[in-house]
Amino acid sequence: MSRFTPSVQSAIDRTRERVAELHAELTRYRLVVWTGGNVSGRVPGADLFVIKPSGVDYADLAPENMILCDLDGEVVPGTTGSERSPSSDTAAHAYVYRHMPEVGGVVHTHSTYATAWASRGEPIPCVITAMADEFGGQVPVGPFAIIGDDSIGRGIVDTLTGHRSRAVLMRNHGPFTIGKDPRDAVKAAVMVEDVARTVHVARQLGDPLDIPQEAVDSLFDRYQNVYGQQPQGALK
Repeated sequence: MSRFTPSVQSAIDRTRERVAELHAELTRYRLVVWTGGNVSGRVPGADLFVIKPSGVDYADLAPENMILCDLDGEVVPGTTGSERSPSSDTAAHAYVYRHMPEVGGVVHTHSTYATAWASRGEPIPCVITAMADEFGGQVPVGPFAIIGDDSIGRGIVDTLTGHRSRAVLMRNHGPFTIGKDPRDAVKAAVMVEDVARTVHVARQLGDPLDIPQEAVDSLFDRYQNVYGQQPQGALK
């Protein structure tokens, strides 16, 4: 018998399925190698999140081996998958969920170009409109932190609080992204690698040109609030 109410158990099951499926997007877009990287998702209506197990091949990930954790990063005992160890980044994800209640998904990769920028400790400058659209400006750099406790999570929260970017380059480590849900965070992970690659190529050709701040603000507002929206009065 489930220890959770039927509605919470249903939300857990849906989150397990979604998080398991979304890991395929990391391999599809070549953002990870071997078993590195991870996706997690907050369980709606509960102080819980789901994250991948540590050291499991992407091809073997499934809803039943996703791991349910509380917001302290502790595995919920007796739940499906609880016999496995969670991702080594679990403490970082938990810290983000505790301190950023608006966040519903967290992603970490070691994607090549974004990690290259992280290794240099340099923000990705906002020199293409896709960056203004998606991140509202430059992609910032977070502090160097070692895996194993919540230090990385602290760096993510400190860097992104009050920032429009949904991506941070943790110095000498790689990108972490946040989103309103796991899919949104995966999209940010795909996009940060794309802009990191494009801006790198631009620098090989010369000095990229900054976009005026008023244009960045306008592009961000349009993309976030207008783009893809159904016009008022349109047929449903």
